[in-house]
Amino acid sequence: MAERLAFFVKESKVYSRKVEFEWCPGLSASQKKKSVANMHRVLNSKTLEVSTKSNEAIGLKLSAFNLRLGGYTLENIFQSSKCFEKGGPYRDLLNVYPRDAKRDERLQNSGRLIGFDYDGEMWELEPKTAFYDYIYIKAVKETLNPEEIQQVIQYEYFTDIEFNPKKSINTQERTVAIIKAMLQMCDGEIPEMSREEFIKYHKTFVKA
Repeated sequence: MAERLAFFVKESKVYSRKVEFEWCPGLSASQKKKSVANMHRVLNSKTLEVSTKSNEAIGLKLSAFNLRLGGYTLENIFQSSKCFEKGGPYRDLLNVYPRDAKRDERLQNSGRLIGFDYDGEMWELEPKTAFYDYIYIKAVKETLNPEEIQQVIQYEYFTDIEFNPKKSINTQERTVAIIKAMLQMCDGEIPEMSREEFIKYHKTFVKA
């Protein structure tokens, strides 16, 4: 058995729930998809897997490895913005394969993460996940058309089989739930927000 999180929107706020389901061991995509199916079966609601293991086109398009921002893959933007006690940001990570950027040894050997440097602005580590959520939403608006973005409203839960909350905090499933909340609050539009406005929104409406 395995335990993962599923994110949902209730009264304009984003929450998560723990889901226990049968895990299918193995690293192949087919095994991961079986685990996704088992998790969704437990949820028993219209659920979108947001990852490269999704069976739905919109779930694949919403993967951080497929979204682009300013000409770069979102994953590269995120990893190349990290600032550590002993180094960073490592801008050269913009120009490698996304998985190589995520696994670059400097991200593990540069001391404690202290913040993010993006587009001339410094982001602190609190509120947790705010920086990732902010650039993810910008990338969604840049990569997908309005009709594609609207599709997220129809789903009750969002999952990411690759996300293990015991190992990391940022996850695209949470951000897609935030997008759904914004669309519901703002008549089907994702509002333009400054860094300060987004942080204020995040503190108020993101509860997971």
